[in-house]
Amino acid sequence: MSSPPPALIAQRPFALLWLARVAATVGYQMMMLLFAWEIYALTGSALDLGLVGLIQFVPAVVLTLVIGHIADRYERRQIVRLAQGVYALIAFAVLWTLARHTLSRDLLFVAVFALGTARAFEMPTIHALVPALVPEPLMPRAIAAWTLANQTAVVCGPVLGGMIYALSPFVVTALCGIFFLTAMLLVSLVRPGKAEKTPGPPPLTSILAGLRFILVNRRLSGIITLDLFVVILGGATALLPIFARDILHAGPTGLGLLRSAPAIGALITSAALSKYPIERHIGRRMFQAVAVYGIATLCFGLSTWLPFSLLALAVLGAADAVSVVIRFSLVQIETPDAMRGRVSAINYLFVGSSNTLGEFESGAVAAWLGAVGSVLIGGAGALLVACIWRLLYPELRAIDRFQPPRSGAIEERNACTC
Repeated sequence: MSSPPPALIAQRPFALLWLARVAATVGYQMMMLLFAWEIYALTGSALDLGLVGLIQFVPAVVLTLVIGHIADRYERRQIVRLAQGVYALIAFAVLWTLARHTLSRDLLFVAVFALGTARAFEMPTIHALVPALVPEPLMPRAIAAWTLANQTAVVCGPVLGGMIYALSPFVVTALCGIFFLTAMLLVSLVRPGKAEKTPGPPPLTSILAGLRFILVNRRLSGIITLDLFVVILGGATALLPIFARDILHAGPTGLGLLRSAPAIGALITSAALSKYPIERHIGRRMFQAVAVYGIATLCFGLSTWLPFSLLALAVLGAADAVSVVIRFSLVQIETPDAMRGRVSAINYLFVGSSNTLGEFESGAVAAWLGAVGSVLIGGAGALLVACIWRLLYPELRAIDRFQPPRSGAIEERNACTC
């Protein structure tokens, strides 16, 4: 398994949180593979696969502003641990229903909703915790290593889950619970070097401050909305069970490989970026990565041969990794620490939840035009969005380096928190 570069390993709290992220994400990926396969096996419906994404999206939309407020006013480690504890409870509840042979479509949807609610709290909070664990000069490398942690888990989780599921879904679910408990333990050992809690303004003002901050910062709003529309249109993850079973005839093991292929490309790319970060022409590289993402999506949609499908997904994941590292680095550098929880929560709504909303879009279009048609429309749409955003946000195209805002800009943006 890959690990952060030596300069980051020396930051012990970051290394512990990195390992916790791997453990929790491995468990999450295994659970989502189990949910997707069980739902499609029970119903045979592409729309039901899309509903998995929509169900996860709902709590993120409803709770985003409240989650950001909580992440900025309470200890972030406690919030992350509580969310991971909910993950573990869900895993053991599903394990119980499997043992009693009472697992159903409706129970799976309830579990997906609970998992999505916990994830809506965990993800923006853990992202907001990262900058408190590393010096600012290491931030781009830390973001690359953080992406590396995610992609390491996304590689291992589906492959491990797919192989074990072929033997016993019961064992897969039990392992998920163990991974979640391990993540909780690792987060408990993290000791941030900076104070987390900050006195804030009245609750309503505090909750809305993150949204106002993003709206007045065109670079942030451009970055966040670019990813939102690209992923909504280009996401094909929800349809992988259909490709694995009906188009590529690869079974649950093939599904695990398909779910892991984007992460393998992203893993290799993130490892390279954590050691050799992009330092020039940042904006141009981001738009190039989005274009490659769209082209790779089109190639996957046209493929009927498993090895080529895996290659297309790997290229897709590599392009996405470049975009993720650039976008998250810019968001963290542009945002003051006192607002990171609120900004991260809104960023998660538009960026992280765009994956789940994209799954619903893909499933709904697939129910109408078929899985291949849905993926092709998504790939073409991603290319179109990249072209439009280049015209709408010339300031993104002009970004050359990762640079902290000038002191005057810091004072101006801090005024937005009031």
